[in-house]
Amino acid sequence: MSAPATAAPSLERLPAAGRAALRSGVVGNWIDNIHVFLPLTALAPALLVLAGPGAAVSTTSLIVLAMLLGRPLGGIIFGRLSDRLGRTRTTRVAIAGTALCALAIALVPTHEVLGAGTIGAILVLRFLGGIFVAGEYSAAIPLAMEWSRPRRRGLMSGLILSMAPWAQASIAFSVAALLVVLGPDAYAAWGWRLLFVLGALASLGMLVYYSRRVTDAPLVTRRTATARHRPRTGLRDMLGGPWASAFWQVFVLMSGLWLLTNATVMVLTSSLASDAGLPATSVSLVIGVAAVGQALVMALAGHLSTLTGRRRLFLLWGATAALLGPVTWYLAVTAPSVGRAMLCATALQILTVSAYGPVSAYLSERFPTEVRSTGYGMGYSLSLVIPALYPFYLPVLEGVLGRYGAVMALIGLGGGLIMLGAALGPRLGPRDIDADLDTVAAGASVDTRRALEEVRP
Repeated sequence: MSAPATAAPSLERLPAAGRAALRSGVVGNWIDNIHVFLPLTALAPALLVLAGPGAAVSTTSLIVLAMLLGRPLGGIIFGRLSDRLGRTRTTRVAIAGTALCALAIALVPTHEVLGAGTIGAILVLRFLGGIFVAGEYSAAIPLAMEWSRPRRRGLMSGLILSMAPWAQASIAFSVAALLVVLGPDAYAAWGWRLLFVLGALASLGMLVYYSRRVTDAPLVTRRTATARHRPRTGLRDMLGGPWASAFWQVFVLMSGLWLLTNATVMVLTSSLASDAGLPATSVSLVIGVAAVGQALVMALAGHLSTLTGRRRLFLLWGATAALLGPVTWYLAVTAPSVGRAMLCATALQILTVSAYGPVSAYLSERFPTEVRSTGYGMGYSLSLVIPALYPFYLPVLEGVLGRYGAVMALIGLGGGLIMLGAALGPRLGPRDIDADLDTVAAGASVDTRRALEEVRP
């Protein structure tokens, strides 16, 4: 199924719009994840002002959960729009919506003014923000992959997705700096709003750049022109129709990655304060340094998958996460010092969630152009629903496995699901991926059907 590497233009010969699409894919995903991670770190020191003295410990988790639940809906809506109307048009709408939601949060009154309505308003805005953020990555990232030449897709995938930990680090260091400069009281009163305003301004800047510089790749332009004359691809086609085998295989793999994300980023952040007893500034520094280590390795993992093959890399990383991840997490939350916690948290994120590196390339290679954004958006977003509900089922697991054992079990399960999903999918070796995306997707579909037939009784 392989084709010459000349099937797509080299980076040097890309037109200006193609180079802009690649740059936008990287910078845009950094901005997207600024919006994703803002409440986890930025709102935590201000919860008493926002939620009142009786604020539950789970308030931050609910705020994060609101966006996570909005993202599957956004992946479905904007993925289908992107496949029918084009990537750039869809991305512009999603960017504008994301900016408006962030700006609205920055203007939300305090608990003294609205009472419980303050948190209610934030939850609604975070849910809407999740819809728009999913719209951005469902269109802009597949577009970047469509402009990339075959042998650079893995590297570009790693660079794009490494922006998530870079965003996490940016927020963590910004919160730590504002807490030091303004002090905890001023930060809780108004300082946190600065970060949401800056996030909104960053999105608006990206909107201007995207509108002026980026266009759809030629492959997308041709397919979009004919898509209007073909029957629409619905959810039924993706969940139980011609694309079901690719979707559910991706769903399993991505579910494992989301379980790892929640355990090693979300739960770890709160556990460093509650279990390790670190103050808010130290927690921000630990998470920031760990995110930098994750980002560097994630970019390398994307390129490494081009050399080893996508499936082999996921199998190896999943096994490493399942075996070493639980122990490393335990060492991080029981560390006797900030330095030890920083070292263990960094190792933990490298061993587990750095496996995201090849995901953008992998998901784009699993679906043909006419349904690529739909498949990408649904595969990436629907798979996070069950993992995102951890605030509800983690306490139940803790009653059975203990406080530490429950999280360690989730990490082991996450690694196992990555291995299972990879084993059910296509090999996508170095020769297989050295072709245009539609050629790779066609061959990958055949490989997936064979893998599923082998495991059926």
